[in-house]
Amino acid sequence: MSQQLSARAAGWSQSQNAGSKVAYDNGKRKEGEGRGYVRYKCPPTKTLQDVLRQRPGWLEGQDEEWDFHWCDVGWLRENYGHAYLEDHVRICHFGNHYELTRKNLMASPAEAARCDFFPCTFELPCEYHLFVEEFKRSPGGTWIMKPAARSQGRGIFLFRRLKDVTDWRREHGRADEPRDEAAPVESYVAQRYIEDPYLISGRSSTCASTCCIRDQYAHLTNVAVQCTAPDYDPERGCKWQLQQLRPVPDGAPTAPGRLQSVQKVIINDKHCFELYGYDIILDKGLKPWLIEVNASPSLNATCQQDYELKCRLLEDTLNVVDMEGRLTGREAQVGGFDLMWSDGPVYREDVNPPASGSPFRTPNTHLGCFNDRKSQLRKLFKPLAGQMAV
Repeated sequence: MSQQLSARAAGWSQSQNAGSKVAYDNGKRKEGEGRGYVRYKCPPTKTLQDVLRQRPGWLEGQDEEWDFHWCDVGWLRENYGHAYLEDHVRICHFGNHYELTRKNLMASPAEAARCDFFPCTFELPCEYHLFVEEFKRSPGGTWIMKPAARSQGRGIFLFRRLKDVTDWRREHGRADEPRDEAAPVESYVAQRYIEDPYLISGRSSTCASTCCIRDQYAHLTNVAVQCTAPDYDPERGCKWQLQQLRPVPDGAPTAPGRLQSVQKVIINDKHCFELYGYDIILDKGLKPWLIEVNASPSLNATCQQDYELKCRLLEDTLNVVDMEGRLTGREAQVGGFDLMWSDGPVYREDVNPPASGSPFRTPNTHLGCFNDRKSQLRKLFKPLAGQMAV
């Protein structure tokens, strides 16, 4: 572990060549014709490349020879459903992942009725009249407009007057007006802004910046926007670990709640897995609000601490995907990931029941808690008997 941490620190300050590689054969792999390694393909993202290069038994694939592909959504659109994938092959997106991540699909009335942790949201321009009716019920409030299919803070603006939306609507056209089919109107969502976020030292719980209605850095907590601020410090960054936010409420239900809402429509494909990014804001009453879900959370590091955090995240993601076949399928925790749903909510088994009365049922979450991740992984992944160096 210490060697990996040293290599990781060096990886932030200077580029790395391919790391050491270990071959293995756990006897569970049949499709690879006895091959004792995993061939991977990935984009030129430093954190991802460093983690994959240092993973024992993983080799960078040549051309289209790969077992594991960390692809982008562009590749997915062009190839999913057309290319044959062997049973052992894995890719990092579901075919219709947008059912979970597109902002306009999250804005449906049925979605809002199922969950109480979404801010009031409308899809524009098709729900413009419904939005106006809601807007007039509480004039003077702040709303935020976001493109349905963009990310990293692009195209977002705040408004308090209907005139701002009218100007936007005039520029983008109306849904019932004839238009050139080659240039479709881009969908936006109008979402009620959380005006009373939980503050730490005058900052929102997502560690954005001081609140000022005229300052975009106070409202767009996305790091892609924050790092462009004139006073941004790349050494300090603008992220905290959850352990630093101790009075955090149980925000875990927001994740399975949103996942259950699309369970019947997401394509169930054993070749696919996905790393989703949940944007959650706490209000001053410590109630979590799910703002959006991202299918391609940024893996680029903004500082040394962020680099190490994302490397740990990627290592644990690969452990969960388990290309090596080391897991039993009964694990309740793998590194920093907690099992949250297995045909029903998952509860912890290590909680002492009360002496009298009904037993407590504690959700299986270590959100914001101290987690000796390295010790837990050492116990979980004992050395494989057939593992040997190349």
